[in-house]
This record gives sequence, C-alpha cells and structure tokens, in this order.
Amino acid sequence: QVQLVESGGGSVQAGGSLRLSCAASGRTFSSKTMGWLRQAPGKEREFVAAISWSGGSTYYADSVQDRFTISRDNAKNTLYLQMNSLNPEDTAVYFCAADGVYTGSNYYPDYWGQGTQVTVSS
Repeated sequence: QVQLVESGGGSVQAGGSLRLSCAASGRTFSSKTMGWLRQAPGKEREFVAAISWSGGSTYYADSVQDRFTISRDNAKNTLYLQMNSLNPEDTAVYFCAADGVYTGSNYYPDYWGQGTQVTVSS
C-alpha cells in the first residue's frame, strides 16, 4: 500500500509559477514510475508528466512540455512538479500517482493522492 499526499497548490496569475510536492509513504518509493495527472472542471482526468524510478527518464504531455518539470528525491520519498508560465488552461486539481505504467501517451497508476487545487487567473 502506498500513501500519497500532495501540497503546494494555490492561486496564481497567468505567467506565474508553482511547485507541487508529493510525499509518499507506506512502501518502497524508488522502485516505480511516478507521475502527475490533472482534472479540470467538467473534463476527464489527463496525463501531465511521469518520471522513471531513477529519475533518468521523464515524460510530458504536449500541453505542458517546456513549461513543467517533474523530478523526484528518492531519499526524501518525494515527487515534485515545477510549473512555470502557467496559464488559465492549467487550472485543475492535480493528482500525484504511483506504481504506474507509462504507455507513451498516458500513465496508468495503482495509487492516487487526494489532489491539490491549482487555479490560474488571467
């Protein structure tokens, strides 16, 4: 069993930045691909980014490529998402996810956090 707790969400103006964190506990953290997904009001949950167990491979949705950076610190059991140049379309609840499979276009995890709200105003 894996427990995931996100933090760092909030409200920001367009062009601003936020850094999300996800604290993991409950089992070995470093052995699995982890990722972030988001869900905007009235829309389906969508893939944002994923990172391999070593951190050596990262994957991004086209919509966030070159603006967001995913990283992990296995010693601290923490996953991060640095979000820059935010725009109103990035407004969503962001979910940390673990023990997943990245298929080349999507990420399918076994565990989810409770989510953290990110609101970007124009």
